Amino acid sequence: MNQAYPYYIDYLEARESELHGKGLFTTKDIAEGKIICVIEGEVIDGAECERREEEEENVYIFWNGDNYIDTSNNPLLRNINHVCEPNCYVDDRDEHSLFLIAEYDIKAGSELSIDYDYEEIYENCRCNVCQNDNPAEEAN
Repeated sequence: MNQAYPYYIDYLEARESELHGKGLFTTKDIAEGKIICVIEGEVIDGAECERREEEEENVYIFWNGDNYIDTSNNPLLRNINHVCEPNCYVDDRDEHSLFLIAEYDIKAGSELSIDYDYEEIYENCRCNVCQNDNPAEEAN
């Protein structure tokens, strides 16, 4: 674990989300461009990633361009939800981990989000952007 960017952050917490189940929230303001934390987990290959996605109920896998990183055992990061216009993004740290970075200034109490960036997520997306683009959903 890198001491400059600890695995557990004292200003992040998991709680109920309007987007989906639980979400990852900040309890303090975060400045645009700030590295929030390091995304670490079990490094797996493409075949194992496909197996887990097909056979396991919940997977929390990131791709860093070289490796798949499974964060299922991380009690905080497994709660970060997808939105199509997120307030965070991930960037390479090294071949085994990523940085979670603030896309813009984020206020205390806000839910942190990223774009999962895979096709299937957009079909059932519950974010405000998608809900406002779907009149059938608004009627329900």
